[in-house]
Amino acid sequence: QVQLVESGGGLVQPGGSLRLSCVASLSTFTIYTMRWYRQVPGKQRELVASITGSGSVAYEDSVKGRFTISRDNAKNTVYLQMNSLKPEDTAVYYCSGNIPGFRDYWGQGTQVTVSS
Repeated sequence: QVQLVESGGGLVQPGGSLRLSCVASLSTFTIYTMRWYRQVPGKQRELVASITGSGSVAYEDSVKGRFTISRDNAKNTVYLQMNSLKPEDTAVYYCSGNIPGFRDYWGQGTQVTVSS
């Protein structure tokens, strides 16, 4: 059974940093494109960052220069380093993975709250 488990969320002050982790029980993790999404109540889930199996990355405009997505294929883990956090980054962050053309797998989400 495929599982994606996020961790690393929490409460942080504006300007602070957090690193989210997502461990995936995927036997062929290296070929999966991994993504981080976020969602606030009443709004659609938003794609924040993605990384392909070959390491190509992409970011949503509002997080460029502040967030960094990376992966460690030996640990079946994808990370989201979040710096210079703003109150508007507050959301539940979800990890997702798929092989292009096939279904998405999702984690349960981790809450990030940016507040003084």
